[in-house]
Amino acid sequence: MKKINWRKLHRFIAPILFLPLLLTTITGVAFRLGRSWFNIPKGKGTLAETLLTIHQGGFLGEQLRPFYVLLDGLGLIGLIVTGMFMMGIFGKRTRRQADI
Repeated sequence: MKKINWRKLHRFIAPILFLPLLLTTITGVAFRLGRSWFNIPKGKGTLAETLLTIHQGGFLGEQLRPFYVLLDGLGLIGLIVTGMFMMGIFGKRTRRQADI
């Protein structure tokens, strides 16, 4: 069975997801802090609505919005898993398991 090179996979996924994850993070934090600390009002045409629209991928239109959210989430999970494999959290067998 061919061994997976987790570092190569992680290096391939990371640049693709960098911008969407950065955009989602910045707009999510700005929305939450703006609402909590600065009392930015909700409503049509407000800064809060704009931040939330960008955060949820609304700039892509209603048809692509669910795919943006899904791929953003799955991509983040993929980066976490590949990162954990590279750190050795997953995939390391104990000596006893290796002997069997």
